[in-house]
Amino acid sequence: MEIQIKKLRPEAILPTRGSAQAAGYDLYACLPEGELVLQPGETRRINLGYALALPEGYFGAVFARSGLSTKQGLRPANCVGVVDSDYRGENMVPIHNDSAVPQVIRHGDRIAQMVVMPYLRVEFCEVEALDETERGEGGFGSTGR
Repeated sequence: MEIQIKKLRPEAILPTRGSAQAAGYDLYACLPEGELVLQPGETRRINLGYALALPEGYFGAVFARSGLSTKQGLRPANCVGVVDSDYRGENMVPIHNDSAVPQVIRHGDRIAQMVVMPYLRVEFCEVEALDETERGEGGFGSTGR
């Protein structure tokens, strides 16, 4: 599958995969000013420097990079971001600093990863009652696992 991508800033780094079997494409900070400092508990939107045209029926799921979150305490502020197929603006990732110390993000740092995924279109149909199941209304640990 080919995905159209348009650089909006010449210094933008296009998404890459770390290995041939990687599901996620690394997303790179586009910071023409060189770097920024995220204070503890602070959230900032980090531009990526490009726009995408994802195919209809697909979306980009933006996830944390495990190394960044475990080593530096940085993660996408919304935990999982969604890039819709009809969005044509600049892609960005809001990054939150969960650590107790200031963290530096530099131009070209890998700040998140995106997995392109299909989705189902559904219609919600209001009803008076739902079919019964063995689990019923049990939730949050009710299955005993």
